[in-house]
Amino acid sequence: MTEQDTSSDPRLVEEGDIAADYLEELLDIADLDGDIDIDIDHGRASVAIVAEGSPRALRILVGPGGEILDALQELTRLAVQTKTGERSRLMLDIAGFRQGRRAELVAIAAEAISTVRTNGEPLALNAMNPFERKVVHDTVAAAGLTSESEGIEPNRRVVIRPA
Repeated sequence: MTEQDTSSDPRLVEEGDIAADYLEELLDIADLDGDIDIDIDHGRASVAIVAEGSPRALRILVGPGGEILDALQELTRLAVQTKTGERSRLMLDIAGFRQGRRAELVAIAAEAISTVRTNGEPLALNAMNPFERKVVHDTVAAAGLTSESEGIEPNRRVVIRPA
């Protein structure tokens, strides 16, 4: 287990430690090798399972489009909540999937922002999960435009509006 910048909030440090223990047990049960990195990112515990060698074996824990990763994140949050008694906003990444997806989403948002600035019209993006929408909202806000989520899961999407 590798710990990074966890000096901030003791509650978040505890969340990361509980999540790391839970995920280490999962890796043992699944007979998968991986290191666990703990960090605090944007006011939430962030835990990543990284491959000791090739990330290929860990991709089974990501699933198509990150579906299994999303489910494991929810299970990990529940494990943390069971121990702490408080709801967790912990983020989980496996084999760099979310990190790669974040880069894709920033590029999608940048293109959409350009279109909205050019046309002056709102633009609705494809449906996204909460993690993806958060990345887009942050990118839009940094560009000085506004955005909001519309619709009902699993078809909830970001709509970008001119400033």
